[in-house]
Amino acid sequence: MSVPTRIRTSAKAVVLHEGSVLLTRNLWNGRECHFLPGGGQEIGELLPDAVRREVREETGLTVQVGPLLWVLEGWWDDPSGLASENFHRVEVVFLCTVDGSAELVGGTEQDIDQIGLDWVPLEKITSLETLSPRYRDHMIPLVSGDIPRAAYLER
Repeated sequence: MSVPTRIRTSAKAVVLHEGSVLLTRNLWNGRECHFLPGGGQEIGELLPDAVRREVREETGLTVQVGPLLWVLEGWWDDPSGLASENFHRVEVVFLCTVDGSAELVGGTEQDIDQIGLDWVPLEKITSLETLSPRYRDHMIPLVSGDIPRAAYLER
């Protein structure tokens, strides 16, 4: 692994609405996958503000930010060598609810690899292989209506 050149902090959202969770659908490394909406924190921006902004940019939805769910830490080291840099990554994930309409109209600044949005029923999350297991496994309590305890998820 190369030495990371910077730390990148991002805010992610587990957006719940009527028994479903909102995921972005992306084409990543030639295959379709799902991600939690959210993205990079800007200088001077608090994490709850970052997650509200990022969800709106990617999905067009306005959300209320609830409790902290997870902090995921690791590093991005592109094995192909195509990335311009390697970085230490810290993702902070919040539980969110929709404030207003839940109609998926799309955002104004979607990620370049984003190809859609999906409301996925919570009972299907555990078998959704297109979502990273590090999130999928920790979402299991949401299926029964429980809020997971905040956790640190190491790479």
